[in-house]
Amino acid sequence: MSLPDAAVVGAGPNGLAAAVILARAGLKVTVFEIGATPGGGARTSELMEPGHWHDVCSAVHPMAVAAPFFRDFGLAERIELITPDISYSHVIDGAKAAFAYRDLDRTAASLGADGAAFRSLMKPLVTHSRDVLDLTMNQLLRLPRHPVSALRYGLRSLEQGSAAWNMRFKEYLAPALLSGVMAHTPGGLQRPVAAGAGLMLGSLAHAVGYPLPVGGSQAIIDELVRDLKNHGGKLVTGHKVNSLAELTDARTVLLDTSPQELVRLAGGRLPRGYAKSLISYRYGPGAGKVDFILSEPVPWANAELARAGTVHLGGTREQVAASEKDIARGRHSEKPFVLVSQPSVFDATRAPAGRHILWTYCHVPQGSTRDMTDVITAQLEAAAPGFSDVVVASKSMSAAEYEQYNPNYVGGDFGTGAVDVAQLLARPVLGTKPWKTPLDGVYLCSAATPPGPGVHGMAGYHAARLALKEDFGLPMPALGP
Repeated sequence: MSLPDAAVVGAGPNGLAAAVILARAGLKVTVFEIGATPGGGARTSELMEPGHWHDVCSAVHPMAVAAPFFRDFGLAERIELITPDISYSHVIDGAKAAFAYRDLDRTAASLGADGAAFRSLMKPLVTHSRDVLDLTMNQLLRLPRHPVSALRYGLRSLEQGSAAWNMRFKEYLAPALLSGVMAHTPGGLQRPVAAGAGLMLGSLAHAVGYPLPVGGSQAIIDELVRDLKNHGGKLVTGHKVNSLAELTDARTVLLDTSPQELVRLAGGRLPRGYAKSLISYRYGPGAGKVDFILSEPVPWANAELARAGTVHLGGTREQVAASEKDIARGRHSEKPFVLVSQPSVFDATRAPAGRHILWTYCHVPQGSTRDMTDVITAQLEAAAPGFSDVVVASKSMSAAEYEQYNPNYVGGDFGTGAVDVAQLLARPVLGTKPWKTPLDGVYLCSAATPPGPGVHGMAGYHAARLALKEDFGLPMPALGP
């Protein structure tokens, strides 16, 4: 096979972001994908019945409009996005729920005695959300470009990630609402890293909303592939790269893979210390996912929940913290925190007339083989009595099956690595250029590099920018439509 200037292994959001950048810089680029279709963490498939389109991993995408790469790429101008008025909601018990509306003031007004405290916590982060993203979407070992915003964000993360997390609150709605977005980062709630990620996601709920791509997450991937091909790039699917030796004719190689896969592909060429660091790279809890086909929308006890793009099931802050602590300690929770989205309520293309799809998952211990259908169904029944009566079909994916789906998701961790302070600073190794490996022209561009998990393309962005500078002496190209 004739090889290009640059070879990219893996056609997930990060790999494709890197490929688009390199192709737009005028390089010949080929992307190799082991799967039959591109997508990785943003693939949409007919998992059960024809015409019912389920997101296999990610479903809701604030980063599609907020992440610097996608802003520059103009993704919101290229694909159709539907942004619900309620970004996310959190069910405390039955019909009792808290709501994060697009409008911060409306959200605060709905939170009773804690409304003013919630507004004071979130307002600076919402107003300066781009400053917060500049900090979180880049490598942390650098001076922040917006120190005042970074200080505000850091202090709030320390507060919400410590024993002082309820200090400013009097009731339970606002703390529960915050706990829901904090629990997106598995490993335990009362940690500055979880709080920081949650505050970022929480601020985006009001700054840009939580968009759903029409047609599913695959729409993001399809647009990246379209742009790649429009600039001369190639995508080869169903192709497994077994060794970097297969790609030696390419001047630059970017790997959207796990650190351990880099070790395997290198075949003993990596320096011993670097290889040891990659092998010891740690992974977090896995995901147990259940997709449903429904005969009608979820019969929520609180009808307002139907207007939310994302629903969190988990109870009070203390209950969410307890269930996530169980998972962090390697135990299944019998009442886990569950993330829920029903895209077909907003996007009629996702299911035939008279049908709906439902996307759910919860955290489970590393490598779990447990089918979480009954547990998740019980959580849904508690918030939506009669839910089981509208279920037409369901399909579960255990944490172990997630790893089979994508080798990057070791043990079912679709964040490709534990998210804690140590692995934010050393992801996968400590350094100012963590995307660059000791091998000439070889870069790692997966979620195992900064800025970590999420459909944002930023790991690919950073790796590609570094490769353009160091291997080709080229500047970053324009990325707009």
